[in-house]
Amino acid sequence: MATTLNSTHLVVKSGTSWTDAWQRCLAVAPEAFRDDRVLNLWNSAWQADGRALPATSPVDGSPIAGPPRLDRDVAHQAVRASLDQHRAWRHIPLDERRARVAATLDALTQHRELLALLLVWEIGKPWRLAQADVDRAIDGVRWYVDGIEPMVAGRGPLDGPVSNIASWNYPMSVLVHALLVQALAGNAVIAKTPTDGGVACLTLACALAAREGIPVTLVSGSGGELSEALVRAPEIGCVSFVGGRDTGAAVATAVADLGKRHVLEQEGLNTWGIWNYSDWDALKAVVPKLFDYGKQRCTAYPRFVVQRQLFDEFLAAYLPAVRTLRVGHPLAVADADDPYPALDFGPVINAAKAKELHDQIAEAIDRGAVPVHRGSLADARFLPGQDTSAYVQPVTLLNPPPSSPLHHAEPFGPVDTIVLVDTEAELLAAMNASNGALVATLSTDDRATFDRLAPQIRAFKVGHGKPRSRGDRDELFGGFGASWRGAFVGGELLVRAVTQGPVGERLPGNFPEYQLMP
Repeated sequence: MATTLNSTHLVVKSGTSWTDAWQRCLAVAPEAFRDDRVLNLWNSAWQADGRALPATSPVDGSPIAGPPRLDRDVAHQAVRASLDQHRAWRHIPLDERRARVAATLDALTQHRELLALLLVWEIGKPWRLAQADVDRAIDGVRWYVDGIEPMVAGRGPLDGPVSNIASWNYPMSVLVHALLVQALAGNAVIAKTPTDGGVACLTLACALAAREGIPVTLVSGSGGELSEALVRAPEIGCVSFVGGRDTGAAVATAVADLGKRHVLEQEGLNTWGIWNYSDWDALKAVVPKLFDYGKQRCTAYPRFVVQRQLFDEFLAAYLPAVRTLRVGHPLAVADADDPYPALDFGPVINAAKAKELHDQIAEAIDRGAVPVHRGSLADARFLPGQDTSAYVQPVTLLNPPPSSPLHHAEPFGPVDTIVLVDTEAELLAAMNASNGALVATLSTDDRATFDRLAPQIRAFKVGHGKPRSRGDRDELFGGFGASWRGAFVGGELLVRAVTQGPVGERLPGNFPEYQLMP
C-alpha cells in the first residue's frame, strides 16, 4: 500500500464519507440498495441476484459497493424481459413519455449532490467535475424533452431495446443521458454497469427513473460473460458502446455480422498541433483545463505536436502552467466544515491503472523518451497515512519511442507526450498517428493555414487554438477511422440513431460500407 508523505493534517469533509453516502442511498432508494450491496434491475423489479464482488474506492483504497455480477443465462432473461417492456413502451404517447422523463430529471435534480458524492467515491472525480457530470446529464436531457417533437416526426422506435455498454468515466453525462434520450424516443433501455466504477451512482439514477415508469434495465457482469446477451441477442434493437478499441472491435464484428444498428465510440489519440504560433498566453491558460479529471476522458489531449523551432517558447508557456495543477483526495479539507477542495484531478480509476501508467512511463524513458516534467505526490493534498496507490502526478515526456504504448495510444491518465516536427507533412503525419480521432486542435496564427491543414487532420472535430469536446445539446459528435463505428450522435442525430426512419435511410456515421458526414 502506497502512503502519502504529505504531513498536512487534513480530514474528510463533514457529511461526505462513504458511509454517509451509502446511508443516504438506503434512505432515498431502499428498493435498490440492501445492506452493503446494490441490486440488479430487470423485469421491472429490483433483483437480489448476481455475485457481488468486493470493490475499493480509488480515492483512498477503502471498501465500497461492488457490482453484483450476473451470468449469461440471467442476462438473457433480462434482455427478453426488456423486449416485453419495449413492446409496451413504444406505444406510450410522446407527451406521456416526455412527462415521465421530465419527472425523472426533477428527481435527479433533487438528489444531485448525492449522485455527485457517489461519483467522487466510486470514480475519484473532484467535486466540481462530479457536479458537472450530473448537471450535464440533467441539462442535456431537458434540451431533448423541450424539443423532441420535430426530432421524432416521421420516425418510430426501434424493433427492440437499446443496449448500452459504457466506460466508467462519465456515468451520468454519457450513460444516463443516453438512456433517458433513448427512452424519450420510444425505446426500452438496458445498461451494463461499468466494471471499474459507478455502480452505486447508476443504481440510484436508475431507481429514480424506474419510479417514474421509465423502462430501464440495469445489470452487472463481465463483458465477456454478458456480451452474447447484450450485443448479439436478437431482441436487441441497437448497441451503444463507449470504450476502448480492443473491446469495441469485438463489438463491431458482432453487430456487423448481425446487421444490427450500432453506435460505437472508441478511443483515439487526440492531438494538439503547434505551427507558426505566437499566442503563448492563450496556450498557458488552457493547459491546466486539459488535465481535468486527469485526462481520463475520450476527448483528452495527451499529445502535443510542436514545430521544432518553437519548442523553447512552447515549454516557456507549458511548464509554468502544468506546475500549477492541484492533485489530491477530493474530499480532504483542513477543517471539517470547509468548502470542497479545488482540484484539477484526484486519483486515476484504480491502483492497477496507476501501476500501468508508471510502468509505461518508466519503460518509455528507458527506451529514450526525455522526461520534461514530473510532478511529485509530496505536493498533493492527502489525509495523513491514506492509501495513495491510485494517484499519478502529471508527467510530460518528449519523443516517446515508437515501441511505447504512449507513442500511439491514449494513456487515459495525466501523461502528456510531445513530438517535434519540421515540416507540415510531418505535422499532419504526427497528428494522424492513431488512424482516426474524436477531436484535435491546431494552434496557428494564420487562419488560412488552419483552413488548409484542418481538413487533412483525421478527427471529427478540429479546433483552431481551442480544445474541442463531446459537446452538449445540438452539438454533433462522432469520430474518424478506428475511433468510431456506426451512427454519429449529438443533437437530432442521437434521436435518429435510435429510431427508424424511411425505408433505405442512410444514417450519418462511419460504417463498413459507407461514411456519411452530417
